[in-house]
Amino acid sequence: MSSKNNTEVIIDGKIYTLSGYESEEYLQKVAGYINNKITDFKQDDGYRRQTLEVQRTLLNINIADDYFKVKKQADALASEVESKDKQLYEIKHELIAVQIKLETQEKEEEEHKKEIAELQKEIVRLETKLIEAKEREKDQLKERKSGNRNNKDEKEKAE
Repeated sequence: MSSKNNTEVIIDGKIYTLSGYESEEYLQKVAGYINNKITDFKQDDGYRRQTLEVQRTLLNINIADDYFKVKKQADALASEVESKDKQLYEIKHELIAVQIKLETQEKEEEEHKKEIAELQKEIVRLETKLIEAKEREKDQLKERKSGNRNNKDEKEKAE
């Protein structure tokens, strides 16, 4: 825990010693805020005509009003931050879901690529077999034709 600070400040022309765990700069800033409020009020004729007790009460009311307005803004901002945090949380979950889906799609794509490669190999193998079968058929056809010619030639010789 930080140590307690004692700081002399001037408020409305009088010296006060403020003490607290905040920094000296912060305590001076508080005194400056109060001095600005007092200066603003002293410029108003209606304020100056009031008794000292009423002046202090009006000053306190005004400072309290500032506090509640700022607190309302802070609460609204905190609510907005909470809402943004929820949205961010939902977006992160959506992102994770999309990443998982993407990874699944990528795995499926790899499997499909492997399957396509295997099928292309099978196509090449079958085309090769087909070509070989056609060549055998051609060779057999040539042999038959050549066998038929030989038989024809032999028949002609025999006659």
